[in-house]
Amino acid sequence: MQPLRDAELGAFTFFASPLPHDVCGSNGLPLTPNSIKILGRFQILKTITHPRLCQYIDISRGKHERLVVVAEHYERSLTDLLKQDKPISSEQVLQIAYEVLEGLAFINRHSLVHRALSPHNVLLDCEGKVKLAKFGFYYMTDHGADVDFPIGYPSYLAPEVIAQGMFQSTDPSLSEIPLPSGPKTDMWSLGMLLFELCAGRQVLQNIEISERLKFIITLGCMDDIVTVLAEEHGCLDVIKELPDNVLLLLRKCLTFLPSKRATPAELLEDAVFERISCLYTRYASPVSLFSSSLRCVHLQLPEDINELCKVDEEDYLTERSVDEVYHLWCLAGGDLEKELTNKGIIQSKPPVCTLPNFIVEDGETFGQGRDRSFLLDDTTVTLSLGQLKNRLKDVAGEAYYPLLEDEQTCLPQSISSNELSAAVSLPLIIRERDTEYQLTRIVLFDRLLKAYPYKKNQVWKEARVDIPPLLRGLAWAALLGVEGDIQAKYESIDKDTPIPTDRQIEVDIPRCHQYDELLSSPQGHIKFRRVLKAWVVSHPDLVYWQGLDSLCAPFLYLNFNNEALAYACMSAFIPKYLYNFFLKDNSHVIQEYLTVFSQMIAFHDPELSNHLNEIGFIPDLYAIPWFLTMFTHVFPLHKIFHLWDTLLLGNSSFPFCIGVAILQQLRDRLLANGFNECILLFSDLPEIDIERCVRESIILFCWTPKSATYRQHAQPSKPTSDGNGFVKTMAFYSSEYQDLPNTDLTREPLKLSELKAEVSPRISAEDLIDLCELTGPAHFKTPVKRPKAVKTKIVAVDIRSSEDFSRGHIPGSINVPYSSVFGPDGELLQCPSTSTLASYKSRVVVILSNITKNAVTFAAHLVKVNFPSVCVLDGGINKMKPTGLLTVPSPQI
Repeated sequence: MQPLRDAELGAFTFFASPLPHDVCGSNGLPLTPNSIKILGRFQILKTITHPRLCQYIDISRGKHERLVVVAEHYERSLTDLLKQDKPISSEQVLQIAYEVLEGLAFINRHSLVHRALSPHNVLLDCEGKVKLAKFGFYYMTDHGADVDFPIGYPSYLAPEVIAQGMFQSTDPSLSEIPLPSGPKTDMWSLGMLLFELCAGRQVLQNIEISERLKFIITLGCMDDIVTVLAEEHGCLDVIKELPDNVLLLLRKCLTFLPSKRATPAELLEDAVFERISCLYTRYASPVSLFSSSLRCVHLQLPEDINELCKVDEEDYLTERSVDEVYHLWCLAGGDLEKELTNKGIIQSKPPVCTLPNFIVEDGETFGQGRDRSFLLDDTTVTLSLGQLKNRLKDVAGEAYYPLLEDEQTCLPQSISSNELSAAVSLPLIIRERDTEYQLTRIVLFDRLLKAYPYKKNQVWKEARVDIPPLLRGLAWAALLGVEGDIQAKYESIDKDTPIPTDRQIEVDIPRCHQYDELLSSPQGHIKFRRVLKAWVVSHPDLVYWQGLDSLCAPFLYLNFNNEALAYACMSAFIPKYLYNFFLKDNSHVIQEYLTVFSQMIAFHDPELSNHLNEIGFIPDLYAIPWFLTMFTHVFPLHKIFHLWDTLLLGNSSFPFCIGVAILQQLRDRLLANGFNECILLFSDLPEIDIERCVRESIILFCWTPKSATYRQHAQPSKPTSDGNGFVKTMAFYSSEYQDLPNTDLTREPLKLSELKAEVSPRISAEDLIDLCELTGPAHFKTPVKRPKAVKTKIVAVDIRSSEDFSRGHIPGSINVPYSSVFGPDGELLQCPSTSTLASYKSRVVVILSNITKNAVTFAAHLVKVNFPSVCVLDGGINKMKPTGLLTVPSPQI
C-alpha cells in the first residue's frame, strides 16, 4: 500500500442490478446477488499499486444492492486544466499522455481495462502528476454486466464500444454476449482527452447521443479524424498549430479501426515520447514479505541523514499507508453512508415513494418513472480526516517510529504511557476499537513484520499481548513460521487437472461460512477451490475430509488476495495441530485424541466428567467437529480470529484446554440435563463468550502438566532455538511444542485399549522432577525449569506400603498405602479424599506406585469422588529409582 501523503480518501457509490427473488441457480441455491459478486471481484484491485493509479482501499455493501467504494483521491483533475480555457503547452500534453499511458499499460498487464476515461477521472497530485481514478470500475462490474448503467462516457467511448451498445449478462434472451473491451478501447478515450487538452476546452460536452452516433459513423469514412474533429468543434486553427509529434500522437490514438490502433504498451515505446521517456524511471513493484527477493534492494537513504530527523510539525499520519489511515478513520467514528448523505449523494425517501405505482382510495393510480437515484452518480466525496487527526493530536511523533530493540515494554513511552498501559488490561474487543491503541499496535507490528524473520521472537512476544486485526493475516503467518518463496511453490502445484475429490469440494464450499459476504462471492468460491485442491494435491499421503474447508476459511479470509499465503499458512497449521488427522484411516488418531480429551475433562472437572460418563454423553458425540476443524465449524469467523490468536501461541495440546473451557461455560446446563437434552444442547450450541474461553483456556493450560496430554500420534517434535541458542521449553507461548526428549524418564506409549481404560492422565517422571524442582546426582539431562508464571503446585502421593516407602521415596511426598484404602478383593475400605488428602485439593496430585494397576485404580477412585487434578506417574516409582533423587528418612535416635 502507498503512503497517504498529499492524497485524500474519497468515496463514491452506485447500485448493482437487483436479481429476481424467485429464481435459483443450477445447484438449487438462491442466485448470488450482483453486489456480492462485485464485492468479491473488487478485492484484487486493492493489491494493484502504481504511482499513476489511485489506490483502491475498501468496498462496503449496504441495503438495496448499494455499494460504496473507497479509494485514494485528489481534488484536482484534467477538468480543472480545461476550465482554464486556454491551450496547454505541447510539452505538458506529452507528459500527461505519457503518464496516462504508464497507468494504462500497468493495468493492462493485470488484465484490466479502464473504459471510463474522462477528464474528471484523470486526477493530478500536488506535483501535477497523473493519477488514474476508477480504473477498476469496468472490471469489478463484470464489464458492466452487473449494473444497470453503461460503464464509460459516450463523448469519450471508442466507436466499437458505442456500436456494441449495452448488455446484461443475466438476460436469458441474449444468445450472444458482446466481447468485453480491450486495451485499445482506452487509446481512443485518451485521444479524445488529449484533443480537448490541445483545444484548451471541453468541446465534447452536451452532445446528444443520437448526434454522437451519427458523427461516429461518419468518422469511419474519414482519413484524418483529428482534422474532422477540429472542424466539427471549431478549433481547427489551434490543432493546425500543434507540433508534428503531438499531431502524430493524436492520430495514433484516434484511429477508427481497433486493429490498426496501438496498445498503451506499444505507444509508450513509440518515438513520439523519445524526449519525454528519459524523464521517468521504470516502476519497480514492492517485494512481498514472503518471497526469494531482497526486500531492501531498493532502499535509499538521503545524502544528508538529518533529513530523516526533521523536528518541524510534520503530519506523521500521512506517512502511513492509505489502508491504515482508512482503518483508523473507521475506528475514529467514520461512517461512509453518513458522509455521502451529508453531501446529498444518498437521499432517503419514504417507502411508498419508491413504488413503481400505487392506488389511492378512490381507485386513482399514480405512477412514476424510473427512480434516477438508482442510476450512476460518480461524484466522489472527500472523507474528512479532521475527526481522526483530532483524536490522534496527543500522539507524539515517537509513536510512529518505535524502537524495536527496547525489550522493556511493548508500548511507546511517548504517548500517554499510563493510558496505553491501562488499555492493555481492557477487554480485547474494546482494545480493537480504540483508535490510539490500534495506531501504536499497527505501527509496531508493521515494523516487526517487515523485519521478519529476524524479529520473529519479538513478534511472538507482542502477539502475547494482542494482534491488530489489520495485520492479523501476516502475523499469523509469522507465528506459523512461514518463510521462503511461497508464491513459486504454490504456482508449481497443479490445481487444474480433475481429481476425485473435486466433487466433494464443490459440495462443501457453498456451505462453508457463507454468511460472510467475501467467502460467499464467486471469487471466494474460486479461491476456496484452488487452495483446497492445492493442499490435497501437494499432500498425496493425506485425503480430503469434510471440515478441511472450514479450516481453510480463516486463512483465506485474511489472505483473500494472496492464495499462496493462505495455502502456506494452512499447510503449516495442519501438521502442528492436526497431525495425521487427514489420513485415509484416521480412526486411531481421532480415538486417541478424544481419549486424552476425556482424561483432561476428568483432570480439570471430575464432577462434570462423572456426570457425562454416567449419561453416556462421550466426546465422540460432540467433539469430533471441534478438533477436526479446530472449532471453525462451531464458531463464526470473528470469534475464530480471537480464539486462534491465542491458539497459535500454544502447542498441539492447547485445543484440549479450549474444549474443557467450552464445557465449563455450559457446566450448569450439562449437570442439570440428561443424554437427550445434552444432544439437543450441542446440536445448536449456545452463545460462547470467546474472551472468557480464551482466558480460562490459558489458565487450564498452565495448570496442566505438559506430559499429561502426550499422544503417540502427535507430530514428532524438533527442538527450536533462537539466535542466542536458547532452546524453547516453555509450556505456554512457545513457538513449537517440545515433546519430552527421548530418555528413560519420558512417557511410554500405551495401547489405545489401555489408554481408554484409564480415567486420569499419566505424567512422565521428567515432568514430575521438573514440577517438584528436584535436584540431585542424576545421570540424565536436567530439564529447564518452567517460568514462575506457569509453576504448578504439586503433591506426590506414594501408595506403596510403609516398608517400601521407608526404603526410598520422593522428597516431600506423602504415603497413603494402597492396602489402607482398598481391601484384598478391591473393596473400598476408606475414602482418602476425606481424610489424608482433603487438604491437597488445590494441588496437582500425582499417584506413585510400583504396581501400575493399583495407581490407576487409586486415581480412578479419587476422580469418582470429584477429586480434581489427579494424574498417575508413568512407570511408577521404578522410573525414579535410577535418578538418584529418592530419599531415605533419617533413623530415629
